[in-house]
Amino acid sequence: MENIENYKKHVSVLFDECILGILENKDSEKEEWIADLTFGGGGHSLGFCEQNPSIKILALDQDMDAINNGLKIIADKNYQDRIFLHHDNFKNVQQIVEKNYLHLLKPEKQFLGILMDLGVSSHHFDQGERGFSFMNDGDLDMRMNQVDEESISAKDVINTYSEVELADIIYKYGEEGFSRVIARNIVEKRKEAKIQTTKELENIIFHSYPSKLRKGRTHPATRTFQALRLYVNQELEVLEKTLLVAATLLKPKGRLAVISFHSLEDRIVKHEFRRIEKDRPEFKVITKKPIVPKSEEIKRNFRSRSAKLRILERI
Repeated sequence: MENIENYKKHVSVLFDECILGILENKDSEKEEWIADLTFGGGGHSLGFCEQNPSIKILALDQDMDAINNGLKIIADKNYQDRIFLHHDNFKNVQQIVEKNYLHLLKPEKQFLGILMDLGVSSHHFDQGERGFSFMNDGDLDMRMNQVDEESISAKDVINTYSEVELADIIYKYGEEGFSRVIARNIVEKRKEAKIQTTKELENIIFHSYPSKLRKGRTHPATRTFQALRLYVNQELEVLEKTLLVAATLLKPKGRLAVISFHSLEDRIVKHEFRRIEKDRPEFKVITKKPIVPKSEEIKRNFRSRSAKLRILERI
């Protein structure tokens, strides 16, 4: 699927804080490598390149829309010899490095910085056909990597999993208090017809809430949609397994910066960073408290309001 012409401009969250956080220990003249494990709209990668001419980027993204759009951006900027973009999940970063970059990275397999900007880009939310948002009607998909033939979609989960399985997923990944009611109503509704679209699911969830809670600050469907996205893409499991792998690819004074957007992600990053610091004396958590967006950034980009940045350094 190629949606280059429809790829929405992505506003990079905590842009200055990420650039400074990773480049703070940069020797201005020496060629250095940074790994951007979630390329997305390319904002952070471009920012690193524009900040320092001796930076090169290994970039990954599992979404083909981001890859196609990114290749166009790289060509337009004439950065083909500075940004190297791969279609892959960041869980495979070590294999990609060992297969393609050992002859370029000096010393071997060591990066000045590694960035992970978690969650969903504005493009995913705004493209209704991707199924990430209940604000736009579209196919109930939610897969980041739509070309993976073995992946399951949210539609598969909603229409084939048992009531207990659905309730457990919605509670575990969405921290949804009405998970059992929502799961029961999904199973009842799909007896009539297969649930196909985001709006169909949103309507079921909306009416699963008590009427007095349906007009609250947070839309009733928010947590369930989050849960399905996290489950379908195995985001939390992959994140937990990748943090230590990424940390070991850092050079001395290299930094791993991770931006999370909700408590489940942030909890994993916080605990894993602490565990790495405790078990491995060569690592130190730089951010005892997460860095959050300033009020000016939140005014410019409301979606940044829940972002938290944590940084780990190899000392």
